[in-house]
Amino acid sequence: MKNKVIIITGGSSGIGRACALAFGRAGGKIVINGRNAQKLNEVGQELAAANIEYLAVPGDVSQEEDCCLLIEQTVAKFGRIDVMLNNAGISMRALLQDVELDVIRQLMDINFWGTVYCTKFALPYILESKGSIIGVSSIAGYQGLPGRTGYSASKFAMQGFLGALRTETLHQGIHVMVACPGFTASNIRNTALAADGSQQGESPRDEGKMMTSEEVADRILYATRKRLRDIVMTTQGRLAVLLSKFLPGLTDKLVYNQMKKEPNSPFK
Repeated sequence: MKNKVIIITGGSSGIGRACALAFGRAGGKIVINGRNAQKLNEVGQELAAANIEYLAVPGDVSQEEDCCLLIEQTVAKFGRIDVMLNNAGISMRALLQDVELDVIRQLMDINFWGTVYCTKFALPYILESKGSIIGVSSIAGYQGLPGRTGYSASKFAMQGFLGALRTETLHQGIHVMVACPGFTASNIRNTALAADGSQQGESPRDEGKMMTSEEVADRILYATRKRLRDIVMTTQGRLAVLLSKFLPGLTDKLVYNQMKKEPNSPFK
């Protein structure tokens, strides 16, 4: 990663912050993007303290013009792009029969359209550098999760988009990868949207038993170096992907029963 230029959306916390530090320590020049300018600056201070060259560009990936500006400012400062790491995302936890449609639109705007916008504008520079385009997805992109209809839809869409792009650019030398961390100790569940669009405010899962954001970042860095096609990071996740292909009916039941065990689950 030495002297490579890496753009990381959702870089103000969680997996994005951890990736910024991991890729930076590996020699990369880091561009972090996020909606919260204060948190973004705090991560910038961490990068500076580690002697990592960086650029912080506040912005909302659901807004096309913000994504265009992110790419323009990166190229203006560093002159190139080697890795476009589409990490920004939000989740939800509500039944479809209860959820407001604007919640699903918001998930699609950030998780799917944010990936489309950033990838579209970064693509000419990635083609030039023979670099990498990465989408941080989820098991929800392979298997629909009950109570997460909008989240699952956005991740299925992201993976379909990146899969088509991989094939489209098959002979152009770029690397397209989907990374699925599984359940990770980050703030995505704390900021997950409830049925009315408000943040649920607390995680329904035991964060202490999950992978850390730092572990996820190290695996994404390794997979980027190896230019892997995809990476599913947990045994439970790999089992779910395998079963969903060969025993889809059984997988539906297993996933339902797993989600039913969550505190305050709607499936009682």
